[in-house]
Amino acid sequence: MSKCPFVPNDSDRVLNIASHVVFGYVGNSVTTFVLQSLGLEVSALNTVQFSNHTGYEQWTGYQTTSEQISQLWDGLKQSEIVEEYGMLLTGYVPGADGVVAVGKIGMELKKLKRHQGRALFWVLDPVMGDGGKLYVSEEVVPVYKSLVPHADLITPNQFEAEVLCGIKVSSLSSLSLAIDTLHSLYQIPHIVITSVTFPSASSTEAEEMLCAGSSITSTGASRKFCLPVPIIPGVFVGTGDMFSALTLARFREQAELAGLLDRGSWLSDDSVEATELPLARALEQVLGSIHRVLERTRAVRDTKLAVMVLAEDKKMDNVRKMKASELQLVKGQRDLLQPGDDYKALPLLDLGTDGVN
Repeated sequence: MSKCPFVPNDSDRVLNIASHVVFGYVGNSVTTFVLQSLGLEVSALNTVQFSNHTGYEQWTGYQTTSEQISQLWDGLKQSEIVEEYGMLLTGYVPGADGVVAVGKIGMELKKLKRHQGRALFWVLDPVMGDGGKLYVSEEVVPVYKSLVPHADLITPNQFEAEVLCGIKVSSLSSLSLAIDTLHSLYQIPHIVITSVTFPSASSTEAEEMLCAGSSITSTGASRKFCLPVPIIPGVFVGTGDMFSALTLARFREQAELAGLLDRGSWLSDDSVEATELPLARALEQVLGSIHRVLERTRAVRDTKLAVMVLAEDKKMDNVRKMKASELQLVKGQRDLLQPGDDYKALPLLDLGTDGVN
């Protein structure tokens, strides 16, 4: 059984900037619950406010403008609340102007913490697209590229990593090169690339994917590891948000156990092997929790769909399927706290050369 992270000091809260929905779980609706469940104090700044997530193909609501994001930040500064944040987690932000505004918050927080003699730990999820397609405007891409060097950890999916580094990830060797390139281009201390799959001649659909990570040494060299992850069939919106929140909480726990919280970017000594890194240990727990929550969600979804009467309207059919597939976070809170020990990090190139299929 895994213990919860140690409760941080009052001056070590998380500022959590992402989308929000009234119904269901995506963005801050996921991350806030996950972080609080694992003992972290959280302040949520919502970049959109929708009735439900866009997978329903119908929703109402509005986007928070860049001016409104900045106004909310100014309000936090007025009351000296910003001094309490030791961690920043940023997710989906609509539009380039919004990403710029969030980036200014991140850099301003970094500067403030330096003046306090401390460091801000920034987890940046560069939400841009998936499956080979952007779902943000092209103007967002260069903005994210300008922000990555200021973050401590990035959590792109496979497509977003390709966009950031310009390398097509189609094999273990190209995945390894992409990680090296991201470290080199952006001087980013920690990298996690999620949902990595490779083409296979033997099957049309992947049955397994990889989660790959790395923390640099003092000379900037990669320390790469990966974790094979079985794919649970279905569309489970909000999984990426759950991943980034769990990663921050569990990485902080492992960094504290290793005595690294007062060290810049929570970087380990060069003598620590890739699979022994705090980030690797954290991801073992993260993936264990996610697997359990998704298995729970799949069971609930399948039960609901088995008795669902198909509607004549295809749009309403999709709505019902999306409702049935909402993450079972509250009922799965124990899964967040007790991830089990099913996942073990491996050296990246120890899996052979054929990739994942």
